[in-house]
Amino acid sequence: MNPTPDNRRAFLRTGTTLSAVGLALLAGKPALAQGMKADVGKDIDILNIALGLEHEAINAYQLGAGSGLLQKPVLDVAVQFQGHHKAHRDALAATIRKLGGQPVAEKKLDDYAKDLNAASLKNQADVLSLAARLELGATNAYISVIPAMGDRELAKVAARLAADETMHFTVLTNALGRPLPAGALSFGA
Repeated sequence: MNPTPDNRRAFLRTGTTLSAVGLALLAGKPALAQGMKADVGKDIDILNIALGLEHEAINAYQLGAGSGLLQKPVLDVAVQFQGHHKAHRDALAATIRKLGGQPVAEKKLDDYAKDLNAASLKNQADVLSLAARLELGATNAYISVIPAMGDRELAKVAARLAADETMHFTVLTNALGRPLPAGALSFGA
């Protein structure tokens, strides 16, 4: 599954049904997963959509970093955020394997460049706008799984992923000189 707008919407719709087992494994808590019931195939599909989104983010940051459009301090932050997405990717892929699934493969950088319309990036603001849009989508996707968690530890993992994405969005929005969301409870809606 590749992270298309339709897949992002599907993740937001079905992400709330990610089982406690899948999230327990994602959290690195296999003992917590023992004895829980789950629709493993559905979990694998949902986790693979999330993994596809992480692949997309990693490659978006690679495109931005390689574009020559980012000034040094901004480039450093982009590389740091890319590292966060690599950690998310690794955790998701490991969880998919633990569930007996095959992690979705990363596409070639040129494919992401085409999908993200990298040719339209003409300046630093364009790169940051693309990244902010992707980060906001990831924030909302991860927030969408939190209500399904009956266990506090599992909800905490989903919240931590969402927090990373929210931090990225906030920093990028600030760097663009755009106002932060004016209202409370503006994420995950």
